[in-house]
Amino acid sequence: MATATGLFFLKTSAFSITSKRPSVSLFVNKVHSFRLRAANIEESEIEGEEEVGISEKKKIFVAGATGNTGKRIVEQLLAKGFAVKAGVLDVDKAKSTLPGQNPDLQIVKADVTEGSVRLADAIGNDSDAVICATGFRRSLDFLAPWKVDNFGTVNLVEACRTLGVKRFLLVSSILVNGAAMGQLFNPAYVFLNVLGLTLIAKLQAEQYIRRSGINYTIIRPGGLKNDPPQGNIVMEQEDTLYEGSISRDQVAEVAVEALLHPESHYKVVEIVARTDAPKRSFKELFGSIKQQ
Repeated sequence: MATATGLFFLKTSAFSITSKRPSVSLFVNKVHSFRLRAANIEESEIEGEEEVGISEKKKIFVAGATGNTGKRIVEQLLAKGFAVKAGVLDVDKAKSTLPGQNPDLQIVKADVTEGSVRLADAIGNDSDAVICATGFRRSLDFLAPWKVDNFGTVNLVEACRTLGVKRFLLVSSILVNGAAMGQLFNPAYVFLNVLGLTLIAKLQAEQYIRRSGINYTIIRPGGLKNDPPQGNIVMEQEDTLYEGSISRDQVAEVAVEALLHPESHYKVVEIVARTDAPKRSFKELFGSIKQQ
C-alpha cells in the first residue's frame, strides 16, 4: 500500500473539519486489558488499562502499514498492547520494515485499489477496528490520488460494513476543504491539487465516511515531518488550520489514542505541533472538538 500522504512540509506550509453525529452515552468498565465494547448498537470503543500481557488482545487492521506514518502507527499500537494486522502491498518488504519477531503482528497483502471484497478477506473477521494510513505514490498517473485516497478509502469502508467492523480511523490532511476556507490560492493547496487533485480526492473520501454510519475519527495533520516531535499537539475543529507542521510520531500517537478515547467518536480533528502550546491530555484534546 502506498505511503501515507498528508501535507508534506513546505516552507510556505498552509494548511483545518468536524462531523455531524448525535452524542452517544458509553458505559465503560474498568478492566486490565484492551476491550472493544459495543455501545448503542452502532458504536464501539476500545479501552486500554494497565496490563498488556493478556491472552486476548484487540486486533487493529492498518492499511498502508509500511508507509512513513503507517509504520509508526503499527509500532505504537504494538507498544500499547494491541495486536496488529498490517495491510501491505509487498509482504516480503514489510517483513524487513516492520517490527520483526513480534507474535502480535500479522502481515497480510492488501491493495485498497482492488475492491472491497478482497479487502474484506484481508481484514478478516478478527479485526476490531481499521486505520487507513494510505496515500498514493507519485507517478505520471494523474488518477492515482483518486484510485488510492478516494476509491481506496471507500473500498475500506465498504469492507468494514460487510464485516461488521464498526470503528474506522482515517489519516487525511488539513486544507482538504481549502476552497471553502478561502485558501484557494494557498501554495500548499495549489501544489497538492496539481498532483491529481489530491486534496479534493481526500475530501470526497471523508464525506463518504461521514455518510456511511460507521463510527469514525478523521485526523487531519499539517505538514508531515519525519523528525522527532517538537512542541505539543494543537487540536482544532475542521476547516480551521491552514498552516503548520507535525511529527509523524505525533500523528501516530493521535491515531492510537483515538481508539482509547470515546471523546474522539464521530469527529474530524485537525492537528499541528507548536512549541508554545501547553501540553494537554488526549481526553481534553478530543473533548474540546464538537461533533457537527
